[in-house]
Amino acid sequence: MKRIFIIVLDSLGIGAEPDAADFGDVGANTLRSVSAGKGFAIPHLLEAGIGNLDGVDYLPRTDKPTAALARLQERSRGKDTTIGHWELAGVVSPTPLPTYPNGFPAEVLDAFTQATGRGVLCNKPYSGTEVIKDYGEEHLKTGKLIVYTSADSVFQIAAHESLVPPEQLYEYCRAARKILQGKHGVGRVIARPFEGEWPFHRTTNRHDFSLIPPRTMLNAISEQGQAAIGVGKINDIFAGSGITESIPTRGNTDGLAKTLALADRDFQGLCFVNLVDFDMLYGHRQDPDGYAAAVAEFDRWLPDFLQKLGPEDMVFITADHGCDPSDQSTDHTREYVPLLALGQGIEPVNLGTRSTFADLAATVCELLGVTYETPGESFAKAILR
Repeated sequence: MKRIFIIVLDSLGIGAEPDAADFGDVGANTLRSVSAGKGFAIPHLLEAGIGNLDGVDYLPRTDKPTAALARLQERSRGKDTTIGHWELAGVVSPTPLPTYPNGFPAEVLDAFTQATGRGVLCNKPYSGTEVIKDYGEEHLKTGKLIVYTSADSVFQIAAHESLVPPEQLYEYCRAARKILQGKHGVGRVIARPFEGEWPFHRTTNRHDFSLIPPRTMLNAISEQGQAAIGVGKINDIFAGSGITESIPTRGNTDGLAKTLALADRDFQGLCFVNLVDFDMLYGHRQDPDGYAAAVAEFDRWLPDFLQKLGPEDMVFITADHGCDPSDQSTDHTREYVPLLALGQGIEPVNLGTRSTFADLAATVCELLGVTYETPGESFAKAILR
């Protein structure tokens, strides 16, 4: 293959994994919940065969799918963006990244206050939209930073852009990233700027500062002279490691437009795309109708993209975890994820359930002729005509 695209529909899980009880996610099923939302229409994904995946008994099946299909199970001990993407890229994480259900300890906050010269508000798990309602005015009065977390391994800092401009907030995040190493090495430090008057609203200037991952397929691909292009927050998730070009986006619509433009470019290697709105705007905010509309937008976009793929090109459509918008929590959910492979040279086989996301990395590297050691097993030969 010459060009491979991986498009991550961030959080589009397709049903609880066997160990979901360990994560408080029994019965979670993001796609099933979304399929009941208003405006849900995915004729092209159904034609590809998404309804034929193991466990997907709530969507129509097709007798002649156009995609090679698989259901991927996460082997890493986590259900967050960082761990999910790292496993898709070939790294299984047997030890979960640290989480802070009772807030961060004094040793972390004291070091953070010393580094920034600002105090801290909140310091507990919180909804990102609710935390600025509850602490935004105090933040403006005192200058203290709103620090909060979630069920994921994250240290989030919210600040009003009129008081703390985004670039200053990013510096505070970099300071936090230096502190949060070792036993406190959270997956991501996230800048969460907001603006306006109460109840305030978040801006699009979010920025993630991730741990540097172990060696992934991105390093292998770029080290062997091929492109490893990151679209959306891919560069943030991998802390830039192995990325040859980063293309930031402002939401799904912008990400789809930039991915379509990349399909017109001549390159050899991988284009890795994250579409964050599914998770950030709809999963976490318990909005199945908004989620349904976003999936429908992707489905409408897909045919134009596929027309731009040549005989040596292909696309994998997948996800990194779940975020069921109809459950009792705003957090991510421990779910299987879909994998659909489309392209002129793809044999539409159903590979059943694969035991790790890392099978994708092994497959991509084999298809690109790249050497990379990963716990995943390639299915490249099974999907090629």
